[in-house]
Amino acid sequence: MNPIVLIPARMAATRLPDKPLADIGGLPMIVRVLRQAQAANIGPVAVAAGDPEIVAAVEAAGGRAVLTDPALPSGSDRILAALAVLDPTGAHDVVINLQGDMPFVDPAVLSACAGQLEAHADADIATVVAPEASAADRANPDVVKAVLAMDAGGASGRALYFTRSTLYGDAPVWRHIGIYGYRRAALEAFNAAAPSPLERREKLEQLRAMELGLTIRAAVADEAPISVDNPSDLQAARDHAEKN
Repeated sequence: MNPIVLIPARMAATRLPDKPLADIGGLPMIVRVLRQAQAANIGPVAVAAGDPEIVAAVEAAGGRAVLTDPALPSGSDRILAALAVLDPTGAHDVVINLQGDMPFVDPAVLSACAGQLEAHADADIATVVAPEASAADRANPDVVKAVLAMDAGGASGRALYFTRSTLYGDAPVWRHIGIYGYRRAALEAFNAAAPSPLERREKLEQLRAMELGLTIRAAVADEAPISVDNPSDLQAARDHAEKN
């Protein structure tokens, strides 16, 4: 494989405007994400930016960023636009899509995501899950759950479904983490397709891939990384940076 890691980011987040540039321990959040991705050492890293301010912050930190159309509707559209600029000849056959709001993501988690595609030739897309943080996760519609057919050893599995609904029973409940690894053809097929019925019902775009017949595999992380979606998440991230 020849992976590339792309980080989509834009300033116009509804719950936390300008969050890519939010200061966390003296660094813009997008720069922290960039450095974690670089530490994974699985391929070149670039930011697919929706705004020139993000490009400026990344380049000031020595990173690479591509300015994309701010009107693009999704992160996957943004990374495809950046990919057309960075790799027009298609040399990179795997694209890792890392969200720009995970400032402390473990580099090993990115490696594990890419490793699912390397280990399973039939996998079109890879992602990451983590154990539920508490029993309350099971009934929380904001916590996306992955239903997996687990491999022996429990370190990975094949995705059967993703849902916001309550899951019952004694088996582990896996929280989905929004990190994806795509084979390039799968990314292009996914983006070319219209939103699917299950995707619209659950408001989960990965279900579009499943309805297209694409196979998704998931690596299991020890815990979900801090994800910054609102002011309280940002404060938690700042507290974490101060302690570590």
